Amino acid sequence: MVKRVIAVLLLSAATASAAWVYAGKWGSFGTGNGQFNNPRGIDVGDNGNVYVADSRNDRIQYFNSSGSFVGKWGSRGTENGQFNGPNDVGIAPNGRVYVADSSNHRIQYFTRTGSFLGKWGSVGTGDGQFQVVSGIAFARNGNVYTTSYGTSNARIQYFTPNGSFLGKWGSWGTSNGQFNNIYAVEVAANGNVFVPDYNNRRIQYFTSTGTFLGKWYFEGLPFGSAFRPNGDLYVTDFENHRVQYFTASGSLLGRWGRQGSGDGEFYRPASLTFTKAGTRTYVTDHSNHRVQYFDDNTSVVPSSLGRVKALF
Repeated sequence: MVKRVIAVLLLSAATASAAWVYAGKWGSFGTGNGQFNNPRGIDVGDNGNVYVADSRNDRIQYFNSSGSFVGKWGSRGTENGQFNGPNDVGIAPNGRVYVADSSNHRIQYFTRTGSFLGKWGSVGTGDGQFQVVSGIAFARNGNVYTTSYGTSNARIQYFTPNGSFLGKWGSWGTSNGQFNNIYAVEVAANGNVFVPDYNNRRIQYFTSTGTFLGKWYFEGLPFGSAFRPNGDLYVTDFENHRVQYFTASGSLLGRWGRQGSGDGEFYRPASLTFTKAGTRTYVTDHSNHRVQYFDDNTSVVPSSLGRVKALF
């Protein structure tokens, strides 16, 4: 049988840092095990399982590394372990699973298999309150960084692992340190905090306590983000149906993807994550209702920026 492989050819061999090759996928539209309705957040646990925020099905599903269904939890509601449009899921350094329970305006956290452990947050603009909590990320010490994207609450807040408020920054606007819809946040190994500032079409970055450090323009609409272990920042482009990746100071390293439903194509990619080794990335293909994964095959010789070639 002929196997079709999508090789993503990026920059010239002299400048490319990786060559991402389509490796597999799973999922379709629906409510069954392994099906999705607009999947958003994604993360990999320390055991290699892949956790997905199945947003409009109001649940978390998790899978083995190649997409075989392992388990799930959640339903629509406001009780512990229930959700209202979960936008993000993240695995903390201690192995707990944290969920940005978006329209319930709270963070919930669980064991690896979904047993409820705790929660914090409510609707509002006070410390520890949210107006649609959207993104979640962790510092190495376990502190939890969150985003909200409502006009009266466009900010970053950070907490201890159990939800005690530590600090905040940001407001609605276009100046440095202001935001216009933010769906994700990411913490670098050195503690700096990177924010895809969606409608301002830029990436901003800060110290761990919110001092502005810099920004760069993003060609598209930046939605989700993840650091590869080598320190490169990967960002999903919701508007142009692709992934772009950069150095931590904003130099473009490469991009791949285009609109479609074929292997290696996307329809509004939302979030992405990496395996511990950084040799595989998983992407939630939001409006295709699936997860795709790509392997770094540096033996593939890059030829041109953004070109996708089918190899048979």
